Parts: sequence; structure tokens; C-alpha cells
Amino acid sequence: MGAMKEFLNSLLLKELFQGLVVTGRYMFARKITIQYPEEKTPQSNRFRGLHALRRYPNGEERCIACKLCEAVCPALAITIESGERDDGSRRTTRYDIDLTKCIFCGYCEEACPVDAIVLTREFEYHGEVRGDLYYTKQMLLAVGERNEAQIAKDREQDAPYR
Repeated sequence: MGAMKEFLNSLLLKELFQGLVVTGRYMFARKITIQYPEEKTPQSNRFRGLHALRRYPNGEERCIACKLCEAVCPALAITIESGERDDGSRRTTRYDIDLTKCIFCGYCEEACPVDAIVLTREFEYHGEVRGDLYYTKQMLLAVGERNEAQIAKDREQDAPYR
């Protein structure tokens, strides 16, 4: 009996009509496509985009050259060299991130004791040659200055989770 029923269902193309019903249901449903350059999707305040180095409000850079971010980076994308300043404090002389190696895991941000390196919400960047994605200390500081208002706002919203 089961074989006869199965034969009749295949003869009447039951599966085909079931598929067409599903297609028809989605064809007339409301579309959820985002027109990307004109419309932006909402982002989480924990989105991990382009790296940035931050400064204190007085203009001094935050990084104290502890090299924890370099040590914790699983992709070995961060290179830091440090030097001693006139006042005896240690600061970075070189801070480079190779974004072609970076996996945007956020470990560098979590390891930093002074909140110097952060991952911003900026994701619209590109490089046409490999060297374009090699960010130096000056480039990272410029990204930090450009995005400081958004970074501070995200840190304020994220405060209960820290």
C-alpha cells in the first residue's frame, strides 16, 4: 500500500508543488535586503574593526610599551619596539600592525592594561597593495584621533561588562 501511495505522489509531482508553495510564500514576503552604500546596518558596540591607538585627554599617548598585546597576538601581527623618554618613562618608538596577518580576535584589546589599543567600528578600509595594510604607530594614532568620540561612547556603554 505504501509503495502505491508513493508512486501516485511522484506521478502527481507533489514535492514539486510543495517547493513552489514555499517559493511563492517567500516571493511575496517583505524584502529585507539592505542597499549597502546608502543604508548602513546597525553595529554592536563590541564590533571589531580597524585598530586604533588612543591618547589621554592631555594628548599623551596611552601605550606604555608593556608588549602584552604583542605577546598575546595569535597571528604575530603586532611588532613593538620601546625606548626610554627623558622623564624616565618607557614608551613605544615603533608600533606596527600587519592587517594582512591580523585575525581581529580582540586579544590585544583585552590584554592592554591602559586601554591603549582598541578595535574601532571602522570596517570600510582597503589596501590595493600589501603595504597599504601595514599600519604604523602614526597611522594608528590618526585612526584613534578620528574615532575617539565613538570609542569613548562604546567604552561608556560597555562599562557594566568590564
